[in-house]
Amino acid sequence: MKTINLLFSIDDNYFEQLKTTLFSLRNNTPNTFFRVFVLQKKKFDWENEFKKFCSALNMCYKPLIIGANDFKYAPVTKRYPETIYYRLLAQDYLPKDVEKILYLDADILCINDISSLYDLKLNSYLYAAASHSQLTNLTTVVNKVRLQNYDTEQYYNSGVLLINVVQARHIINHKIIYDFIREKRATLLLPDQDILNSLFGDQILSLPDQVYNFDARKNLTYEMISNGTWDLDWVINNTIFLHFCGKEKPWEKNGKGKFAALYKHYAHLSKLTAAKID
Repeated sequence: MKTINLLFSIDDNYFEQLKTTLFSLRNNTPNTFFRVFVLQKKKFDWENEFKKFCSALNMCYKPLIIGANDFKYAPVTKRYPETIYYRLLAQDYLPKDVEKILYLDADILCINDISSLYDLKLNSYLYAAASHSQLTNLTTVVNKVRLQNYDTEQYYNSGVLLINVVQARHIINHKIIYDFIREKRATLLLPDQDILNSLFGDQILSLPDQVYNFDARKNLTYEMISNGTWDLDWVINNTIFLHFCGKEKPWEKNGKGKFAALYKHYAHLSKLTAAKID
């Protein structure tokens, strides 16, 4: 059976959302064993419950506990919390046998098989990621000026990252990231994403966002720029990840948007699975 390594970085507030994401992954990627690595500051109160939930989905939960002093020299403020470093330095915490891993934000829903993404050959690329630049070209231009990385073609979203862990162990370290933040902190708006693009943007394999990182807020924009091709039927049949970017989230009581009902359906099924375990 095929094994896929998954990576998340959450706090106590995203327990239910993580379960929904995992259920959607399980539901749409059969005949696969998942190792679920979670970067976390400390042991969660719900750890035993989560282990049982993962086991029921043929997944194995692997907590990656960040030591209390691991980031004591990191530039940290209210705007730049310690958690911004976790996904960029995940290779320091992963077991040596992990050579590739897929990082996902916990506000993502999987609606088709992820094998096409995980099986990509990264070769010498550090990451594979998608840009949302086709949704607004102006943002790409502004980011190039702001971050002064004119050689990079895109500004990549860090919510879906296929990570070449072997390459990352050779190239990325704490000092590179700390020094960059100290030098550029005045211009950083989305810290972890800005770091990713500024330091490693030219080492990212570009993915089509309409397939691998569909911004669920922008369904009308996708349909318009594709001359009607990327409509709802196309998304349901072809898109791998719906990413619920922004402040409004589909799990909220008054969550809106074309895909909010689909998310709530998966969340409901996830809760039913958890209830059966109990």
